[in-house]
Order: sequence, then structure tokens, then C-alpha cells
Amino acid sequence: MSLEKILSISGKPGLYELKTQTRTGFVAESLIDGRRLSVGLRHNVSLLSEIAIYTLTEEVPLREVFNKIKEKENGEKASVNPKDSKDKLEEYFFDVLPDYDEDRVYASDIKKVVQWYNTLQEKGIMNFDAEESEEAQDEE
Repeated sequence: MSLEKILSISGKPGLYELKTQTRTGFVAESLIDGRRLSVGLRHNVSLLSEIAIYTLTEEVPLREVFNKIKEKENGEKASVNPKDSKDKLEEYFFDVLPDYDEDRVYASDIKKVVQWYNTLQEKGIMNFDAEESEEAQDEE
């Protein structure tokens, strides 16, 4: 499974896998508890493959940030807890992405990135490379 099928739905905790499209929206399945829900077009939905993090020079795709966390943690869960202090989260994220824009990337954003990474790591979804995931989709 690639990041192109993983969703974040505003107002709903955790991450969801896109299952199928319907006439009025789509059906998504929670990666946390496996529950399915129907999502209408009025919900604010983001594909993880389309999210980027601001740096001082550019926007870095979330897949690259996940790869940097994966590299730092050797494929294990993040060493920082999403519930840690703002300072600890910012220090961790500075190690991962040294030139992130501290004015536009908030502690709540860092918390979400760490939570999302840990959720994906638990589910074994660790292939964050765009080219490989597109090739895998072509093979299916």
C-alpha cells in the first residue's frame, strides 16, 4: 500500500485507507481499528502523498520527511512521543529536518507527523518512495 491511498480526514482521529469511491464520496477504513466509514464530499480530506512540510527554502513532501524519520530510527517507531513537550518535539524534528520553517510548522503539525509515522510503522507501511509505489500500483 502506498501513501496515495492513505488519508487524513479532518475531525476524525488517525489515518484511513481509501477503499472505494461512491456516488456521494468514498468509503475509508481506519488504520487504527479497521472500522469503515462513508466520507461525504463536505469533509476536508488530505492524501498523505499530497502533504508537504515548509522549510526555509522549499516545501518538502511528507514522504521525504517520513523517509528521514525512518532512516533516523532505523525503521523503528519514533523515539519521541507525540505527547512530549513542544520543545522536545521541535528538537526531534530539527534533527530530522534541520531547515524546517519554525514560523509555519507548529508543534501540533510535528505531533501529527510523528503520530502518522508511528501508525504507518505499526501497520508495516514503510515504502514512502514515490517511484516504487507507482511501480507497485502498475504491477497490481
